[in-house]
Amino acid sequence: MPIDDFKSHLSFERQLSANTVEAYVRDLKQYLDFCQANNIESEQATPEFLDAYIYHLKSEANLAPSSVFRKTEAVKNYYKFLMAEGVINEEPTRFLLSPRLIRKIPQQLSPEEMHKLLSFKPKDFAHWRTFCIITLFYASGIRVSELTNLSTENVNTKEGWVLAFGKGRKQRFVPIHEHACRVVDAYLDQRQAKFIGKDTDSALFLNNRGKKISRISVWKDIENLAKAAGITRRVYPHLFRHTFASHLLKGGADLRSLQEMLGHESLSTTQIYTHVNISDIKEKHTRLHPRGHEVKSQNLDKEAN
Repeated sequence: MPIDDFKSHLSFERQLSANTVEAYVRDLKQYLDFCQANNIESEQATPEFLDAYIYHLKSEANLAPSSVFRKTEAVKNYYKFLMAEGVINEEPTRFLLSPRLIRKIPQQLSPEEMHKLLSFKPKDFAHWRTFCIITLFYASGIRVSELTNLSTENVNTKEGWVLAFGKGRKQRFVPIHEHACRVVDAYLDQRQAKFIGKDTDSALFLNNRGKKISRISVWKDIENLAKAAGITRRVYPHLFRHTFASHLLKGGADLRSLQEMLGHESLSTTQIYTHVNISDIKEKHTRLHPRGHEVKSQNLDKEAN
């Protein structure tokens, strides 16, 4: 069955994001190449052949567990599609286990680092654009693809919200605070002054030609502004999403509300951020637990003596 049919299935029926679809298609092509190299038709593959392919990915290709997991998921989805289309009668991946992933604790910027970034004084249009991007990232937790796809109509600074289009074009309203609204309004003034009388895209963030800014430009601009603000670590768009989530949780936000704001389908995805503030949890445990408080008092008495 042509790959284009599978691609259309992922895009229109599964409504996966364009990036996910492209990744799955690349992974499927790699699997089909493996089938061809071993003189096996993909429709005739057995569970044993699938095991051999996973072993190939782990050993000969020496891929990271996350890459093996994604490629395994791509193959599984392919065979589910063939099964649904009636091309095969039995799914060879039904017993295929995806590798277990070790979930990494997300990195985050400290409040002091965010203060440096948000205290930066923009000097020109490019500075204002990047400063506004950082402010909006931290205020809303939206993804870089969601930010670059924002139009001027997707931001309401009077009521304080943005309309983000997430994975699979699923939309959600995300609140933003008053300070972020003021920064967006100031950027819009700069935007209007720069492009007055010129035809521009409707995108909120424009490059110097009046076209929608690219993801790569956002990455580069953020890195440059972070260096100018005195941040020594590597700063990238998704870091603000992690920072937004962990700082909200630390401030007392509940997981369900955070899930809605981040646009996560599963609460388990949001729960990774509960592991970020372990030092705060430890401090509260020591301070609030009766025995922890007692031991702390005893230590203070020893120091006084």
